[in-house]
Amino acid sequence: MGSHVAGKTHALCVPFPAQGHIKPMMQLARLLHSKGFYITFVNSEFIQDRITEANGQVAATGFDDFLLETIPDGLPSCHGRTTNVIELCESTRKNMKAPFRELMTRLKCSLGVPGVTCVISDGLMNFTQEVAEEFGVPRVTFWTTSACGYWAYLQIPELIERGYAPLKDLSSLAEGYLETTLDWVPGMPNVCFKDMVSVVRTADPDDFLLNYSITESQMALRTSALILNTFDDLEKDVIKAMRSRIACPLYTIGLLLTFSKHESKGEDKSILTSLWKEENECLAWLDKQQFMSVLYVNFGSVAVLTLDQLNEFAWGLANSHKPFIWITRRDLMMGEAAILSQEFMDEIKDRGLIANWCNQEHVLSHASVGGFLTHSGWNSILEAICNGVPVICWPCLGEQPTNCRYACTEWGFGMEIDNNVKREEVEDKVRMLMEGTKGKEMRTKIMKWKQIAEKAIKPGGSSYENLNALVREVLFKNYENN
Repeated sequence: MGSHVAGKTHALCVPFPAQGHIKPMMQLARLLHSKGFYITFVNSEFIQDRITEANGQVAATGFDDFLLETIPDGLPSCHGRTTNVIELCESTRKNMKAPFRELMTRLKCSLGVPGVTCVISDGLMNFTQEVAEEFGVPRVTFWTTSACGYWAYLQIPELIERGYAPLKDLSSLAEGYLETTLDWVPGMPNVCFKDMVSVVRTADPDDFLLNYSITESQMALRTSALILNTFDDLEKDVIKAMRSRIACPLYTIGLLLTFSKHESKGEDKSILTSLWKEENECLAWLDKQQFMSVLYVNFGSVAVLTLDQLNEFAWGLANSHKPFIWITRRDLMMGEAAILSQEFMDEIKDRGLIANWCNQEHVLSHASVGGFLTHSGWNSILEAICNGVPVICWPCLGEQPTNCRYACTEWGFGMEIDNNVKREEVEDKVRMLMEGTKGKEMRTKIMKWKQIAEKAIKPGGSSYENLNALVREVLFKNYENN
């Protein structure tokens, strides 16, 4: 496939400007590049500057046929994008279309650059649809959540129509309403209200994130094809329901992390994507620990904790007496850097490591890591599967409650900590995972999923065949027609 299209098909990849969206889009771009595609990867100017600052060098691909381009996101450089997601969402929608159109025009006139034959954009970057249509090229949507997560977003209008959302008032959240069973969601039997995306937990019908989620999730289906970073066996019931009820073709080509590495094994060049400086001391510390003895704790790139939540997690970890690495990025706590007491630091000095950021793939693949306390972001769940590491879930926002439900109930490799976190529960769940029978059962389950995932990306596997079909039926078809 690669030699047939090399230098001819040009995919323009446009992620939403946030860490959890950039990473899987780069994995997809690397996968397509390994198949012979000319790639232009488009970050916001702010994101590219953050990557340069975090890594101490200007990002580059090392390939002549893999360009990095930038466009402005419409916000001032001092804006706290990761902690003010609403304004970032508003600005991308309103302010990025014009510069994106200018980029498309410039690329069209660039010598030595093949014409753009397809736009692959994040499901939240739907302004690209209109521009792609203007240039006569297909736009393919890459929705970076799980299939169950995206399907939950698509249920919001029905939740409103049936009267489940918005809430009558927020007090209902404390009155068992979250446990309400939704027995009508196709492909998601026995799902509860608490398992749906967090934006429905509002009493305000004009809530921005509620309405933004409805609009963007529906608009993302105005596309030539939909890509999901999952594999058929993992979410078969949801995928079956989606394929029977949405008009656009759906291609499941995950897990992109391992797929892109497998297919680009001859390309050893790495492309920087981290927005924070990765502290390599984590790996040196892990080298000194016993096999599968360490709990890795990371709540991702967006979640924000209160001081009470921070302290409950801290003392739950300390009281478990298990070795752990805890990633506490500088904006993890509301309003200021995470503050951990000296008493806590003294208590865990011989068995805990606190770091600002790390290379999560490297940490999870380390032999000493035996468990993962996570916010249940989809990238983190997939990386746990790739490395066979069971999880403790504390979902924070978006589709994370849906991912948590599936990890704990459907896939069997997770256990959940209540949103109202208490140190006693943290201690108990950590011990169960790291030394109990339940932890062993979860480890067995996730190792089976790891094996199934590895089969999916090999010749004859579902993701491998779906990628070939995507290229043949959508991405390369447009080149043949021009």
